[in-house]
Amino acid sequence: MTAPVATRPGSSDPSRGAPRVLVVDDDRLVLATVAEGLREAGYAVETAESAPEARERVGAARPDIALLDVRMPGETGIELARWLRARDIPFLFLTAYGDASIVREAVEEGALGYLIKPVDVPQLVAAIEAALQRAEDIRRLRETEAQLQRALSGSRYTSMAVGLIMERHRLTEKEAFERLRRFARSQRRRIEDVAEELVRSEELVNLVK
Repeated sequence: MTAPVATRPGSSDPSRGAPRVLVVDDDRLVLATVAEGLREAGYAVETAESAPEARERVGAARPDIALLDVRMPGETGIELARWLRARDIPFLFLTAYGDASIVREAVEEGALGYLIKPVDVPQLVAAIEAALQRAEDIRRLRETEAQLQRALSGSRYTSMAVGLIMERHRLTEKEAFERLRRFARSQRRRIEDVAEELVRSEELVNLVK
């Protein structure tokens, strides 16, 4: 009996585009095997045998995530990871090396996962999906922080409203701003307008939950 092919969550839904995965490994057999398994699992896969080739692939089509080997001729996977990080491209490692120093360096560079070969396709799918979700969480967090800074620097009332919410509900600045933003969205109004009304109305502070 043939074992079922592992597929990523939602891969059967044509409305959800297949995540683009860049696999980088100087071992052609490993590269071909991993790429084939991920394609069968529902991913759009590009491959590269070296860091320079990987950069060319990124230039042609930005991947959603990269799966990197550590030790490759010339430029290492760690160095490539540093280059990807500067471009906000998430990555994880698939390597035969589990040295504590290498793992620590990979984590310091921002790796969202570190897998030791050999790894089967279901394990890869689980690791990639977890990494993609983590990358999305980080992106949203950065977006919220950026909006917070813009709001606080651009609106006196927003800054004051955030302060009131912080004091009333014992929240951090970021948590207070997020509550204010959610409340404004629920009212389908600009955050600046809601903030001004909140500052002028003591009762409205209690409604921001």
